[in-house]
Amino acid sequence: MATSQKSKSQDLLVSVAESIGSTLGAIAAKADAAKDAIVGGTDTAVKQAKREATKLVRKSRKTVAKARRSRPARKARAATRSARVTARKTAGKAVRKARRAASKVKRATPRRGRR
Repeated sequence: MATSQKSKSQDLLVSVAESIGSTLGAIAAKADAAKDAIVGGTDTAVKQAKREATKLVRKSRKTVAKARRSRPARKARAATRSARVTARKTAGKAVRKARRAASKVKRATPRRGRR
C-alpha cells in the first residue's frame, strides 16, 4: 500500500510541477511580448504601415488597370478621340475659310503704293 500511495503523491507532484511550469512559461511569453511592444513598437508599426501602403498601392494599380480595360472606359476613350479629330477638322476648315476670305479681300483692294 505504501508504494501505491507514494506513486499517487508523486503523480500529483509531477502534475503540480507541470502546471507551475506551463504557467511560468505563459507569463514569460507575455512579458517578452510586452517588452517587444514597448521597445520595438515604433519599428514594428512603421513596417506594418509600409506593408499596408504597399498593399494599397498594388490594389489601386490593379483597379486602375481593370478600369482601363473595361468596355465603358474604352468607349469613352474612343468617343473623346473621335470628338478630338472632329474638332481639329472643323477648326482647320474654319481657318482655311478665313484665310481664303482674307486673301479675296486683299486681292479686291487696289494697291496704292505701286504705280
